[in-house]
Amino acid sequence: MLDIKAYAPDFNLDGSDGKKHSLREFLGRYLVVYFYPRDDTPGCTMEAKSFTSEFETIRRLGAEVVGISNDDIGSHVKFCSKYGLKVLLLSDPTSKTIKRYGAYGSRGIFGQGTLRKTFIIDGDGKIARIFPKVNPLGHEKEIIVAIKELKE
Repeated sequence: MLDIKAYAPDFNLDGSDGKKHSLREFLGRYLVVYFYPRDDTPGCTMEAKSFTSEFETIRRLGAEVVGISNDDIGSHVKFCSKYGLKVLLLSDPTSKTIKRYGAYGSRGIFGQGTLRKTFIIDGDGKIARIFPKVNPLGHEKEIIVAIKELKE
């Protein structure tokens, strides 16, 4: 179980932009890492589109956003293309990173899988906020408020 002020687990995952990404490259600014179950499903699409609509606002606050699921890169690329997503999506096909962040477990009738969970990581690589149960509707607004509070 990860706690506030603990160092966030590192990752080295393929991105929807065709590059490998690790936590280290985001040091020095806030990083919003949101975990989601599946590309191109209603809730996941709503969440990704919402983060895209506030992408520039979040960047102006000194933060980046990445979404992580166990979908493969091909799925991520199609998902981004279909909806014009600006957020970087990372592929964790083995769910290793998802599990290290505690974002894997029972999804009720959907069985075991990736849980909708978000972390804000500070510029030193430490967890600043945890959103353990995310409602995709309006979540981007919660994140903006949280980043502003962290910057105060």
